[in-house]
Amino acid sequence: MLEDMLSLKRAFSKFSYPKLYFKVIELNLVNYGYWYLMNKDQVLTRKSGLLERYPSRNLIPFARRDDNDDIACFELAHGKKVFIVHDFASEGWERRQEFDSFWTWFISAINELTETE
Repeated sequence: MLEDMLSLKRAFSKFSYPKLYFKVIELNLVNYGYWYLMNKDQVLTRKSGLLERYPSRNLIPFARRDDNDDIACFELAHGKKVFIVHDFASEGWERRQEFDSFWTWFISAINELTETE
């Protein structure tokens, strides 16, 4: 999976993924209960759909939830912030939550996992 995701780094050349994102993949920490990191094909498919549904945003998806249509995304215009987007919502209503970084999103996903046990 790491090789595929590194190729996305080249595909989204205007965006710089956080180093921790690749470290998490390298360690195979990709499934957190409700949340999981998407593979390259899932990212590309979802990226295309997001562009159609939300053309005013340049979202780069990386994770999704199993239990609803929420997707964790970076947004080109907002640096390292992570946005939770409720995909398929009407434009303007898609934004659910915001995190300052991949790390704060990751900790939140892990906390959700431990709270469901």
